[in-house]
Amino acid sequence: MALTAPPVTVPLPRAPIGVPATDPTASWYERVLGWPVAGGPPAQLVTGVRFDVLELPADAGAAVLRRPLATGPVALMGRRMRFLVAPGSAEELEGLLDWLEWGGVALDLAALGAGGRITAPAPPGHLVGPGENPRGAAVWLRPPEQGCEALLPALPAPGQGSGPGRCEDSAGPGLVRLVAAAATECHRARLRRRTDPAHRIGTGIPTGGQPRFS
Repeated sequence: MALTAPPVTVPLPRAPIGVPATDPTASWYERVLGWPVAGGPPAQLVTGVRFDVLELPADAGAAVLRRPLATGPVALMGRRMRFLVAPGSAEELEGLLDWLEWGGVALDLAALGAGGRITAPAPPGHLVGPGENPRGAAVWLRPPEQGCEALLPALPAPGQGSGPGRCEDSAGPGLVRLVAAAATECHRARLRRRTDPAHRIGTGIPTGGQPRFS
């Protein structure tokens, strides 16, 4: 009578020591939005590819959001607010500030373009477990959607003019208008902090009920 050997169970391969398992946050950005992600955890969104970032103090950013001004996705991390803008916009910031007569003024307004990274906020609707979203962690105030890159604030196309009020006919909101509003609110916030020591960065930030792109 022939003997039948018991089946051999081969264990599944283990992840190499020191290499984290797939980050669901990074996976969502790559799979759903097609955005390049690097590092992590926490995952880092690479700027200068699908978008650039306009970064300013949170109190100034909150004032910009209260304006009737179109924006793209907006994120908050700690005391800094990040407005997503069209790729290449970071290179235009200094020239736009000069053109808007803000050149040489200390505004605490910066831009991230090619080679930059920002911490990826938790994806919209992502359930955050206990301890996964510490105070100051990156969150979306106006979350991104598929295809939102086509509506990011950008300079007007050739032949559409270059003034702050001439971006209405372009595919997305005007970068000039956004930069003008950001510079103004950064200056106002800086003056408030100098004259009122009780004024704290990050107060008055709308975190709910905001339209995604308005």
